[in-house]
This record gives sequence, structure tokens and C-alpha cells, in this order.
Amino acid sequence: MLKKSLFSLLLVAALATVSLAQKVYSPEKGSAERTAILAALRVPIEKELKQKIQFSVEHFNSNGTWAFLGGDPQNMNGGKPNYKGTPYQEAIDADMFDNNFFAILKKTGGKWKVVTYAIGCTDVCYAGWWKQYKAPKAIFPYTE
Repeated sequence: MLKKSLFSLLLVAALATVSLAQKVYSPEKGSAERTAILAALRVPIEKELKQKIQFSVEHFNSNGTWAFLGGDPQNMNGGKPNYKGTPYQEAIDADMFDNNFFAILKKTGGKWKVVTYAIGCTDVCYAGWWKQYKAPKAIFPYTE
């Protein structure tokens, strides 16, 4: 009887730990977590766009290990970035570009690292990322 009770208690504790670890939330503005995630994402995007960027974030979900972000990249004055001379100019000229970004990051060794990102999607480009990158479905606003 004692073994069954102990086993039941351990099982409940394990399930509670798993459910807490997978809770999805939006990191508070100004929090260390939000700041670290945005800083990690800013590095490759600024490098690719060859300019300083700030983010207008519409979707920001994290479970503490994975994060999904979506919104609009902006120049430092709050306007659209200058895409001239970037890989996106051709898509803009063809009217096949929306000024947006989507990204997933993973916390590894205590640091947030960009897993992948996309700029200018005209569809739901992240719909299959959960499967492709083995990320939790719960952090995405839409999945296939």
C-alpha cells in the first residue's frame, strides 16, 4: 500500500512539473527574458538588413525554453526598414512581400539562440516550423 501511495505521489509530482514547464506566456515588456530574446533576434536581422532595427511585436510566446515571435521590423524612427540592397528588394518590387517577421528561438546553455526566422512572409510561413524544428506546438499562434 505504501509503495502504491509513494508511486502515485511521484507520478503526480512529475506530471505537475511537466505541465508547469510547458506553460506558454508572453514575457513582460522590459523583463530580462524579453530583452534577451529580442537582443538575440536583432543580431542576424540587423546583419541581413544592414541597418539598426527595432521590433513591433504582435505575437510573443514563450515556455521558458522556446520562444515564438511575430510582428513588424521597424527602422529606429518607427517606419519600415529600407530594404534596398537586401535580398528582399526583388520580392518588394514584385509585390510579393509583407513587412513582417516571424522567428523561433531556443534557450541553450542559458542563452537564447535563433533557430530560424523569416522576413516578408505573404502566407503563414511558420505553420510547419513546430514539426521541422521539433518546437512545442503550443508556442505558435497557428500550426498545420
